[in-house]
Amino acid sequence: MTPKQKLITKVGAASAALLLSMVPVFEGYRPSVYKDPIGRLAVCYGHDDQSMKMGTTYTRQQCEDMLADDLLKHADALACINRPLSDGQKAAFVSFAFNVGNKAFCGSTLARKANAGDMTGACAELSRWTLAGGKQLPGLVNRRQIERKVCES
Repeated sequence: MTPKQKLITKVGAASAALLLSMVPVFEGYRPSVYKDPIGRLAVCYGHDDQSMKMGTTYTRQQCEDMLADDLLKHADALACINRPLSDGQKAAFVSFAFNVGNKAFCGSTLARKANAGDMTGACAELSRWTLAGGKQLPGLVNRRQIERKVCES
């Protein structure tokens, strides 16, 4: 089974389609290893691996497979929510976990609100996560606005 097929199996076809269309826009495509805004090594669509070497280049297919694998790994964060989720909520929450990490997602007020049944409040929490390295980044503001709209849809 391909990484994309595994993602579809885990989150459903509609959520996977949303994720595979949203996250690349948020992350951008860079086939060569670079430093992200907080100085971490990344490649492709935000794949984070500190063992990579600067300048290493990957093919488009390798990047797409890495993205699907990364989204699949971050879909595990959905296990922290004990309520049913819509396709939009799944996509928004996995995109958010991809960006902040599963541990931060699971320990967040967003997760607590979702588990309390306050999905409106949980979706609204996305708007609070706009800092990277202590600075508000316009890209994160835009990302959170879109994630929130998807979450609320």
